[in-house]
Amino acid sequence: MPPFDVPEGDPFGPHNLPYGVFSLPDTGRRTVGVRLGDHVLDVGAAARAAGSRHASLLDRPSLDPLLAAGPAVWSDVRRDLLAWVSEPAHRETLEPLFHHLASVALHLPFTVADYVDFYASENHARNVGRIFRPDAADPLTPNWKHLPIGYHGRSGTVVVSGTDVVRPSGQRKAPADAAPVFGPSLRLDIEAEVGFVVGKPSPPARPVPLGDFREHVFGLCLLNDWSARDIQAWEYVPLGPFLGKSFATSVSAWITPLDALESARVAPPERTHPLLPYLDDSGEEPGGYDLRITVDVNGHPVSEPPFATMYWTAAQQLAHLTVNGASLRTGDLYGSGTVSGPTERERGSLLELTWNGRRPLALPDGERAFLADGDVVTLSGWAPGAGGSRVGLGEVTGRVVAG
Repeated sequence: MPPFDVPEGDPFGPHNLPYGVFSLPDTGRRTVGVRLGDHVLDVGAAARAAGSRHASLLDRPSLDPLLAAGPAVWSDVRRDLLAWVSEPAHRETLEPLFHHLASVALHLPFTVADYVDFYASENHARNVGRIFRPDAADPLTPNWKHLPIGYHGRSGTVVVSGTDVVRPSGQRKAPADAAPVFGPSLRLDIEAEVGFVVGKPSPPARPVPLGDFREHVFGLCLLNDWSARDIQAWEYVPLGPFLGKSFATSVSAWITPLDALESARVAPPERTHPLLPYLDDSGEEPGGYDLRITVDVNGHPVSEPPFATMYWTAAQQLAHLTVNGASLRTGDLYGSGTVSGPTERERGSLLELTWNGRRPLALPDGERAFLADGDVVTLSGWAPGAGGSRVGLGEVTGRVVAG
């Protein structure tokens, strides 16, 4: 099928146009592309052919220059792209610049600067509290309803979808063990998340207010925060995640611009505690996103976490991570934290789905408490678009291999 003739209802139609970076096998040269159906358009070549004033930002091996250009340019480029793929006058020029997805290699689309991960789902936090603190009066920690809890991760181990994930090794100690042992993780897990990509930087000592979220955040992608639960359990008291998280974080090869998700904006859940002014979004436009995620293990769906249930929004997370004066850099990535809904079928980690291994999942190829070598985990998703359409989110896949 010709690249322009996207079937009606395709989640990667002209209403979407997510950005990525690809290369062709004969040249290996990386360049920015946008996805249309099952094709990718060489955006740099298209910009040159159209005489775009933004060609110098787009004819690059990374999204970094476009991200740094800011929201006015992001909107201009998106308008141009929509015209190029929708108006018949451009077809003859652009058709040779499309490549079938099966013929290209996809790469990490931007240089990850800093990486932060949050803990923003009340359902997930309550489940974790019930698992590890079953006798506590409240499964939530006292600070949870007052600020978005997060931790700083390792940007150098953020990898693109399709990259194998090597089972990590580290110290682990079961409650009954007299001393810790060293070896490969026996409780390797996933966390279904959404990652937000920062474009426009901010200066030091200048917190980013809630209303400036869209001035700085370019778009979002699906994210898998791989987690070694046994390593994490032994190391995280009192400082938090370290080696149990830092070995790999997988992201989609496609970044969906926020402008494609206007119809997916929703109000977050009702706030049950008063918020300090810098986090109070009661007077702001809706900060939540209605994203529908599916988690597959070896091609078998095990969960459908709903992002609309997230208590803390991406705007609140951005405000909180900068409120102490921390600056933003182009390419900063922050994860939402595990997305979990109120029902068992909506839990975004094996920790919750199996209740810390006590109730293994029944898969066609056998039971799983946690991941086995060779297991392939895929996160996919979509969001409501205008007129009943769907906006597809690029999937993120990783295969576990022995260390």
